[in-house]
Amino acid sequence: MDHARAAISNLFGVEPTSYTRFSIARQMDGDNSHVEMKLSADDEEGGEVGRPEHLHASMPPPRRIGKNLCFLLIAAVLLLLIGFLIGYLSYRGRMQKAGRCLDGSGKCEMTPTTSYLMDDDETEEEEVPGPPVFYWPAVRDLFSKKLSAGHLQDNLRQRATKDSFEAGQSEDESIASYIHDQFASFLLDEVWNDEHYIKLQAKGSNNTVSILQDGKEEILESPDAYVAYSKSGSVVGKPVYVNYGRKADFQKIEKPGVSLNNTVIIFRAGKITLAEKVANAQEAGAVGALMYLDPSDYENTETLVPFGHAHLGTGDPFTPGFPSFNHTQFPPVESSGLPRIAVQTISSKAVGKLFSKMHGEECILEWKGGVVGCKVMLNSTSKMTVKLSVNNVMVDRKILNIFGAIKGSEEPDRYVVIGAQRDSWGPGAAKAGVGTAMLLELARVISDMVKNEGYKPRRSIIFASWSAGEYGAVGATEWLEGYSATLHAKVFTYINLDAAVLGFNHVKISASPLLYTLLERTMKGVKDPAKNSETLYDRVGSDWVKTVVPLGLDNAAFPFLAYSGIPVVSFGFYNKDKEYPFLGTTQDTVENLKMTDNFYGLMRAAAEVAGHIALRLTHDHELFLDFERYSDELLAFQEKFLPYSRDVEALGLTLNWLFFARGDFQRATDALRRDITNSDRENKIVRRALNDRIMKVEYDFLSPYLSPKDAPFRHIFFGKGSHTLQSLLENLRLLRTSRDSMDVNMLKEQLALTTWTIKGAANALVGDIWDTDNEF
Repeated sequence: MDHARAAISNLFGVEPTSYTRFSIARQMDGDNSHVEMKLSADDEEGGEVGRPEHLHASMPPPRRIGKNLCFLLIAAVLLLLIGFLIGYLSYRGRMQKAGRCLDGSGKCEMTPTTSYLMDDDETEEEEVPGPPVFYWPAVRDLFSKKLSAGHLQDNLRQRATKDSFEAGQSEDESIASYIHDQFASFLLDEVWNDEHYIKLQAKGSNNTVSILQDGKEEILESPDAYVAYSKSGSVVGKPVYVNYGRKADFQKIEKPGVSLNNTVIIFRAGKITLAEKVANAQEAGAVGALMYLDPSDYENTETLVPFGHAHLGTGDPFTPGFPSFNHTQFPPVESSGLPRIAVQTISSKAVGKLFSKMHGEECILEWKGGVVGCKVMLNSTSKMTVKLSVNNVMVDRKILNIFGAIKGSEEPDRYVVIGAQRDSWGPGAAKAGVGTAMLLELARVISDMVKNEGYKPRRSIIFASWSAGEYGAVGATEWLEGYSATLHAKVFTYINLDAAVLGFNHVKISASPLLYTLLERTMKGVKDPAKNSETLYDRVGSDWVKTVVPLGLDNAAFPFLAYSGIPVVSFGFYNKDKEYPFLGTTQDTVENLKMTDNFYGLMRAAAEVAGHIALRLTHDHELFLDFERYSDELLAFQEKFLPYSRDVEALGLTLNWLFFARGDFQRATDALRRDITNSDRENKIVRRALNDRIMKVEYDFLSPYLSPKDAPFRHIFFGKGSHTLQSLLENLRLLRTSRDSMDVNMLKEQLALTTWTIKGAANALVGDIWDTDNEF
């Protein structure tokens, strides 16, 4: 420092007059903490004779000035480098600390500069110049604060005075216009309509169910409700009761010498969809089918008749695989899922009367419901038959899907879609009213956060109101078919709001495994409306994944997942042991729905879950999709397949290639996780490339070896058809139970298609073609 000080003094021509000397003198008692400070003059004594003790006492030679300047420059550069390194290491340390949050405790949230894998409330907020920075806890709390049960109640009140919102009719168009105006009033970035021209089946003249006996016809019932897409005409057959109409139920009744050909099958509602029941009856040889609401499952419904549809699929069944923008452009073609038998719904009161006329075999105990006198079939001497007359007619309808969008600030071409069915046969308060009310409230609150609070989501959020949902998610499916080339690359999650409150005792979850981790994190942050001191996660427990309900054809999220390969989630409340009795009937009113305990609290909680999921997915740098979950799902199937290895080997085949493909997928997920860990999370180009690999995982499980027209639901986990893992497992089971009935060629094809679908998903997940493992 003396050299530096002297150099500065000489440089500016100033002679120093004094300096400060610090000396540390060791004391005799060992205490070396004493510090002596002296101010010294130029001629201070104590220097060596003939040699100045202090640097300033003599002028340094001129040749040393340059050397001192060099020292100064080097010192300055070193200080700058040290300062930069300290700042950089401090920043990286915070990022690494954030990246270590993997516990999923619910106290782990996202800051604007890190991955989603971090601790919620351990983040350090930093001052950032410019627009306000929203950390995840602030986003979550702001949304929850603005979400209003009062607004939900006002939105639901729109359905209180109407009896029906049938798709393509005046009431449906009226509420569509109202939703469009609401979206516009919320100042969403974009609001638009999407028109589709579809074929629906409407009720013609009265449908009737009659009993024919001793040459006389007695009309049993002429219901107001009907089953869309039933075969029209009159059929006659002996009545046979088959419980819920599941395949297992038919297997119990089919015995040697017992034929179900030309019968009219009776089954109660529940367990599986009406379309699946009808398909099972048709496969068994029946000519007609009747479904009713059993009082043991649906209380206070003795005289109620539900509406339904019998199409084993989704979308317009007369343009399968094609969008119905104008169906006249396509050749006349029908979905293979349309029934070829007559179908009608009736009341349990009418079924009771029918049972009383049947003389024959009584129902086994587990098949007995709430209708007295349950009979399975007639005795061999009985001549009684049932006549079913269906007079439905096909009609052309124009339907409207309504959309509103909040554009993302960084990736506006990546979307989360939040959707709800709008139409209903009857008042549809639970079926469509709750979801529509939640959709409007979510759009209002999130738009308010953006327009008035300065929040900017990274990715876009689209709000969608679908029409013709009552006929098998027609509006949603036609949209997916119309934009299939675009949507699978842009939409990375669909959140379904339909029928979100059907009870209060239990939580009902249907979701892609990619969203399990986010769902769990979300439930830990939402209060349970039944016990405000606890969270929804406390209600469902740590094993909640085991209670996930598989998506069915009656869920509008199904085509998003099984047809388009888009991750989905459907969340709501219900009573596991007791169905909501009025769904699809004329009594599905707001007044009846409000009888549910703490109804608006449940509705708000379901909306809060949906909102948190949408905001989290559009907030974080890294997409909150747990791609590693599918490794667990594949391993679970492998464990189910393993016991049949020797049976397969006896046919000259092997399961090893399938198991190796699963291993390839596991290694691919490990490689992607390493790439994410080692990447620069602030590099937008790298981050987008990694997110694209994550969002394609679901799509890559659509079998590429099938035509979407012939097999629209190509997902090997959640689809329908012989290409699915579940179908493969069922075929393997036949090796033990009924080897003669098993098709070996089908088994070979199943093994090949499944193996290469999984292998293809692994290759896609790895990334670049040169990184793929082309050997098993």
